[in-house]
Amino acid sequence: MSRDYVLQSFRAPVHLHIDYAKELNEQQHAAVTAAPGPALVIAGAGSGKTRTLTYRVGFLLEQGIPADRILLLTFTNKAAKEMMRRVADLLGQELPSLWGGTFHSIGNRVLRAHADRLGYQRDFTIMDREDAKDLIDACLGQAQIDVKATRFPKAEVLADIFSMASNIRLPIPEVLAKDYDYFASLAPQITDVQQRYEARKRATNAMDFDDLLDLWLKLMREHPDLLEHYQRRFQFILVDEYQDTNKLQSELIDLLAARHHNVMVVGDDAQSIYAWRGANFQNILKFPERYAKAKVYKIETNYRSTPEILNVANAAIAANTQQFTKNLTPARKSGTKPVLVTCMSGSEQAAFIAQRVLELREEGVDMNEMAVLYRSHFHALELQLELTRRNIPFSITSGIRFFEQAHIKDVTGYLKLITNPRDELAFKRIAQLLPGIGAKGAEKLWAKFSADFGARSSTPEKQAGQEAPVAPLATALQGCSAGVPKKAAVAWAQFTATISQLEAAPVRGNPSRMIRLVVEAGYEDHLKENYANFRNRLEDLEQLAIFAQQFPNTEDFLSQLALLTNLEAEAEQTNNDTEQIRLSTIHQAKGLEFDVVFLIMLCDGMFPSARSLDTMDGEEEERRLLYVAITRARNELYLSYPLIRMMPGGSGDAMQQPSRFLSEIPKELLEEWNLKPVDPYG
Repeated sequence: MSRDYVLQSFRAPVHLHIDYAKELNEQQHAAVTAAPGPALVIAGAGSGKTRTLTYRVGFLLEQGIPADRILLLTFTNKAAKEMMRRVADLLGQELPSLWGGTFHSIGNRVLRAHADRLGYQRDFTIMDREDAKDLIDACLGQAQIDVKATRFPKAEVLADIFSMASNIRLPIPEVLAKDYDYFASLAPQITDVQQRYEARKRATNAMDFDDLLDLWLKLMREHPDLLEHYQRRFQFILVDEYQDTNKLQSELIDLLAARHHNVMVVGDDAQSIYAWRGANFQNILKFPERYAKAKVYKIETNYRSTPEILNVANAAIAANTQQFTKNLTPARKSGTKPVLVTCMSGSEQAAFIAQRVLELREEGVDMNEMAVLYRSHFHALELQLELTRRNIPFSITSGIRFFEQAHIKDVTGYLKLITNPRDELAFKRIAQLLPGIGAKGAEKLWAKFSADFGARSSTPEKQAGQEAPVAPLATALQGCSAGVPKKAAVAWAQFTATISQLEAAPVRGNPSRMIRLVVEAGYEDHLKENYANFRNRLEDLEQLAIFAQQFPNTEDFLSQLALLTNLEAEAEQTNNDTEQIRLSTIHQAKGLEFDVVFLIMLCDGMFPSARSLDTMDGEEEERRLLYVAITRARNELYLSYPLIRMMPGGSGDAMQQPSRFLSEIPKELLEEWNLKPVDPYG
């Protein structure tokens, strides 16, 4: 006779005896010691959100809840590690049995145990972005879709479409209608590719990043025994940054919490700024409706910013109608008023920031503790030039510098080739944008083109030292057409026609007109097919064209770009260990804080962006974005905008309206600075 004997894992007893009332402020204490049941914790900027979550874990453990019955969900690996480290510090010991991590890491953990229920092996591979792109390319080949011939989205764009469909729980046609209307007519073919992609992933025992959540939810819905197991297991669920959850994540949380209802979500509705990547603002807003017995706790004491900065932050968000009303109250002593600076132009705005940065540096403020924040990349064009001219080191949080982005280099490649027909790199870059032309094909075409163009340029008059008319580039390109692959024939003819237009006398000296012509002649279609954020890149190119209007000719424009790019590269190599002012989009700056913040380009149509003003939801998210920017500042805040901006098409300058958001901030909360140029005659 035999019987099973269950060996329980040993758990060291937890005896914390924390004095919560002493360690926490009154609002934090109320949330940390909340009774079981659904709870929404609205934690304002700089109010100690992580501290509250950490102490909540400690409190639950002291109440006798086993660590393995607690699920702690975060958004980033960095946040997960920080949270787990703080819990370990509070306890004085590691807690390996606590289920804590990102949504995706927990999904992976669950699927590793049960993937066979979904037709996968448990040793499935998790594909990275490049792997997913390659597999989608294979599906395109299987479906016999000629991406170029049909103006079909490339694999990278399809990956974004599939990801969005998964995260917001909508079918492909609805996703296309919502965000990719220019591909709406291709919905049946794109849906077919998606189905092939799903089948290929299963056949190769591979999952992409989104599957870790999608299949986790599928597992719970299709297997009631597993759902019951995890519902019973996770007696308490804690969720960080809840305002950033998408519909898929919200459904997972609600499903897991359905038995015990002990779910505490922590976030700040006023910092919900990621709708463009699938975050659903309604998740946090409607939480009390989905959980009828939910208690709402507000944590409003801010430990980061001065009272003067918080006054501006509170005023900036007040006009939003969809929000949990709260009022950030300061824990710090009084400081200086935030400053509003009206500038004549973008160049003057850049000059002001550069000068003020150097003054603050002289006053003892570390440049690493200063940041310039903006709504979009192109808002910092003039500033990058000015900082480079003055040799002020800077870093860009949002990654690649404006002038080094692929779409900027593609379009300026045309200008370089017109200006210098012997620019081999520019020629090859443009050639490889065309269908069926790779590195080897571009090399062959370059050899033929350069020989042809060289022969045409070496006229008897030239050899005799006399000035000869430059042979048209377009003629030399036509001479290469015999070596162009069949699938690139139409595109090559378009390329030749575009070059012919660019090298015409009225256009070739006007870099702004040249940029717009390249975009209109087919590069816009290239953006649609290759980039999910095509509208942002198109806007970048329009702003580049406006920026180019200030240069007298194409050579000067390209020289300035080259000088700027090279100086930036040198600065990065030589200033790795030195102080650098931070330049960042507001989206990239969320979660960061600085002693001094400059918030620039506060013009209507720029911030808020013109596209956002189409809907009330869009305008309210822009206002939340402003709130996030303001609350990054600890000690000093500067708000600025130019009165004049160059208009598209070389039609001159236009007066700018200050951002409508500025009119919502009472004047007495700001100190206005009037810029006065130095009189050279004294």
